[in-house]
Amino acid sequence: MSRLDGADLRDLLWRIVECDGSWQRARLHKVARDITPRLPVEDLPSIVQEQMLEELLDKEAQQQLEGGGGEPPALNWSLEITERLGSRLHALWNRSAGDCLLDSAMQATWGVFDRDNALRRALADTLQQAGQFFYPRWREYEASQASRMLDFTLEETQWQEDWESLLATAAQPGSALEQLHVFALAHILRRPIIVYGVKYVKSFRGEDIGYARFEGVYLPLLWEPSFCIRSPIALGYTRGHFTALVPIEPYASSRIPPLATHGVVSGNNSPLEQLQIQMQTTFMPLMDREHKLLPIHFLTTDEIGREESIYKEWLDVCRTEGGILVAQQKLHKRPLLVAQMLEEWLNHYRRLAQTNEAPFSRPPTLQDYSSDGDTEDE
Repeated sequence: MSRLDGADLRDLLWRIVECDGSWQRARLHKVARDITPRLPVEDLPSIVQEQMLEELLDKEAQQQLEGGGGEPPALNWSLEITERLGSRLHALWNRSAGDCLLDSAMQATWGVFDRDNALRRALADTLQQAGQFFYPRWREYEASQASRMLDFTLEETQWQEDWESLLATAAQPGSALEQLHVFALAHILRRPIIVYGVKYVKSFRGEDIGYARFEGVYLPLLWEPSFCIRSPIALGYTRGHFTALVPIEPYASSRIPPLATHGVVSGNNSPLEQLQIQMQTTFMPLMDREHKLLPIHFLTTDEIGREESIYKEWLDVCRTEGGILVAQQKLHKRPLLVAQMLEEWLNHYRRLAQTNEAPFSRPPTLQDYSSDGDTEDE
């Protein structure tokens, strides 16, 4: 699923020509399809299925996101959502060395890596050619964060230097990416990105050394809502590393613990349970475990304080019986190209079940994290 090569991602990217200076017509690459990969479930021998999951899932990231590192869990903290509504999310393994954000975004949409840097080029071109739209919002947001958290301001020349550094980083393969790049990706994909992440950046000794700012919701605020996809994708952020978070194939029997068994539509099902069964919907919390709204990044001063109404403007939201505000991620039929790639990938494990020979193994990891030193960058 996530390790397939051969898909020419350049064919999936297209441009809007520049005309009249309008944002909707600004030159911009997009990978905009309402596609949400999910973990396939196959009736394979347990040893083969265990190997498939071992090669596909990032267990270390999953453990950290679920609170295994001593922090409060950022992911799968609500039994109502994970068990009753069948919306547990799983972290997929990807490359490191600064490419994990782009890999995660492609895994969460098309189910492949960004091996040929097509999405990175789209990111760099977007910020270069539409920078006049991104820069004012980025500068206002960063200035407010600096004033609120650190009580300092920058000269305009310093803002320009920081901006140029972000543009250069976007264009350099293997370079760690930052919040602005996640925000730009939401515009390239034309859909919301929800990041569930750890609260603090830790040193290699496990000491808290800074506040991790990635967790929250990134909306394509520079587009019109009617032009965008309302179904979000989800990413996880651990120490210096992003992972795609995907649900499991709905309604299939599974040996993956601790997934709940999906019931049938009946009078005993709540409205949300019936929606989950009928529409193949995954429910993603827009709150943390303390029921505080996740922040929406890059809001202007005029937009701050209207977060819940902004959520409703960009996402299909509802509340669970337990009062948790959730976004609905719709699982549609796979496009032909994605379905063909998935079948090719699954055939490896079907043959393995017959021959008991591994089709491939994960390459050795050269480094544990994608960032240099103890920063919070990707």
